[in-house]
Amino acid sequence: MIRYLPNALTVMRIIGSLSLLFVQPLSGLFLTIYTLCGATDVLDGYIARKTNSASEAGASLDSVADVFFIGVLLLVFLPLLQLSVWIICWIADIAVIRTASLLTGWFRYHALAFIHTYANKATGLLLFCFPFLYTLLGLTVTASLLCFAASLSALEELAINFRSQELNRDARYFQWKR
Repeated sequence: MIRYLPNALTVMRIIGSLSLLFVQPLSGLFLTIYTLCGATDVLDGYIARKTNSASEAGASLDSVADVFFIGVLLLVFLPLLQLSVWIICWIADIAVIRTASLLTGWFRYHALAFIHTYANKATGLLLFCFPFLYTLLGLTVTASLLCFAASLSALEELAINFRSQELNRDARYFQWKR
């Protein structure tokens, strides 16, 4: 039974992410669900590793849940925020790089090639901290910081998908040497 817990937590993150579409942004309920989604993101992988129940399917499901979470956050926050055109273009550029990386992985490995690099994890953490950073640093600084980190992680993932001979979802960083 415990071996199914990580994937159950990941599915809960998808459901929690979707529920954010129906809650007042930045309300107490929103931040509670948001925080629970973040906790499941940390716990699912931790539990999977500790119980030796990590799997390719679980890693893929985790990446799909991350896409849902990020997609919902964009749908919730973009209409509320007064983003400048250059930030919107930057976000679009990141989406293009991510799409190119996924397509590269699909054609090379015949699989969704989301890579769990340190840069992707750091970007995820920064994205998770967005509501709090936004309150502390303001929109321009927070958006710039997030876009910079997301750009680096997207480019790193694309480089890994281009250069790696086989899919390794747990590549921790891009190795410049062959």
